[in-house]
Amino acid sequence: MDPVIVAGAGPVGLALSLALAAQGVPSVVLDEGTGTDDPRPARTAILRPDTAALMARLGCTTLGDEGAHWIGWRLMRRKQLMRELPLGEDAPAPLHIPQHALSRGLRSAIAGQELVRVVTGNRLDSLEQDARGVTVHTRGPGATWWRGSHLVGCDGARSTVRKLLGIRFPGRTAVERHAVAALRAELPWPGEALLHRQPPWSGGGEEVSARPLADGVWRLDWLLPSRGELVTPDALVTRLRDTLAGWCGETPPYELLDTGVYTLHHRLARRWRAGRAYLAGDAAHLLGAVGTQGLDEGLRDVSNLAWKIAEDWHHGASETLLDSYQAERRTAVAARLRAADQSLPILRGGGGLRTYMPGATRGHDTLLADGHLGHGPLGAPPAYPHSPLAPPPAGAQTAVGTSPGAPVEDVRVTAPDGTTVRLGDRLGRGLHLVVLVAPGTGVWDRRHWLTAGVMPRLAAAVTALPVRAELLVTEAYPGASAHSVLLVRPDGHLVAAFGGVRPADLYAAADAARGGSPSAPSEVRADAP
Repeated sequence: MDPVIVAGAGPVGLALSLALAAQGVPSVVLDEGTGTDDPRPARTAILRPDTAALMARLGCTTLGDEGAHWIGWRLMRRKQLMRELPLGEDAPAPLHIPQHALSRGLRSAIAGQELVRVVTGNRLDSLEQDARGVTVHTRGPGATWWRGSHLVGCDGARSTVRKLLGIRFPGRTAVERHAVAALRAELPWPGEALLHRQPPWSGGGEEVSARPLADGVWRLDWLLPSRGELVTPDALVTRLRDTLAGWCGETPPYELLDTGVYTLHHRLARRWRAGRAYLAGDAAHLLGAVGTQGLDEGLRDVSNLAWKIAEDWHHGASETLLDSYQAERRTAVAARLRAADQSLPILRGGGGLRTYMPGATRGHDTLLADGHLGHGPLGAPPAYPHSPLAPPPAGAQTAVGTSPGAPVEDVRVTAPDGTTVRLGDRLGRGLHLVVLVAPGTGVWDRRHWLTAGVMPRLAAAVTALPVRAELLVTEAYPGASAHSVLLVRPDGHLVAAFGGVRPADLYAAADAARGGSPSAPSEVRADAP
């Protein structure tokens, strides 16, 4: 069968190719560039725990050496410390890494992967679809035609794939504008991220943030007026020196590494699927105001889409499963954009009487922390409670600490070979996971509990499922009673939990999670070009 064609070799496209390879699906990555990324220390990525874990599973080699986990978060207003939050075990910290280092780590992982082929100097300029695949043409030194089973446009905000598919990309322009600098210096809060609102020094502007990177490097961002005069290099250096003096009492020694000015837009593609072609990352959505992270959402697209394409590539998939990518991810990103757009007038534009209401400042601080740290509507990992893959209610279903459609907790589990691993380590391999909550199994020899109690009946039920599945055992799961059984999708979202072994209900839930029986290949859908 033909490989999947991935248009675009940014972090989203590279991650998608690795995620497909982990599930036995070959891909060709069409890279317009030279296969290397220019070092830009001021262009960084902030990964939440779920997307950082995805990068680690895919074998990104630069996370440990070139990424930095913040040890704390603080928010200041004028001269007052408004909030201070330690980050660590109880409050997982984001991972901050230069984007070129992230891409280099992904390329390094691809170098050892036989199922991924990266072709440089190739820009896609036309595409055609039929019932069994996609044909695209690229221009460049080796202009040629490529045949693929599917096409995924990961080619950024100006996506050629999106334009060739005739998909509209409406939204808001110039939602926020920022000046940014990367520098090496000693600041008063080693390892902590700072958001300073209305700093008291002259020219401080409305808001400035300082976020640590590895090796003593910091990224500083200044919120600029949406329509202001150009920021010259001299003006930016003056702003930088004033900011450092405001924080340190005087301007400390520093090494300026990189600067820039960027504008944030909020846009959402009307459709994310057209026949056998899909959009992901910035090709499908743009966001980033009040601390939200567009790359995070692009990597969540990867996690959601890869297992569905893999299922179709190996076994054929129903239209319900393939359509669920748009239904789940577009809905989640739309909610994120809506939350950011609703927060902006409160945080940026005076907010009327709400500014003076008791507790208003505390509420504003919470909104900003949510966006920057990955909590709440602005940043938490998405749930898909109304997914077309959700099973119908069944009497045997039981409530656990995770709601159906939400990401499962990363508890310790025992795998079939007897090893103890994290549940997250078993994700991304194209397998559904069936997790039995069995307190006390950790103190028994595996030979005994594999053949005792409910295990034989559950093992038989898992073997009979209409999806490929792996049976795992855990000592405990939040909110779950003994002998609860959890069905988890390959991307780590809970399908359903059952009170005991219920083979028929488990089968029905698994069938719903794959979107029902796959249909035979048919003509390209009417909404495809």
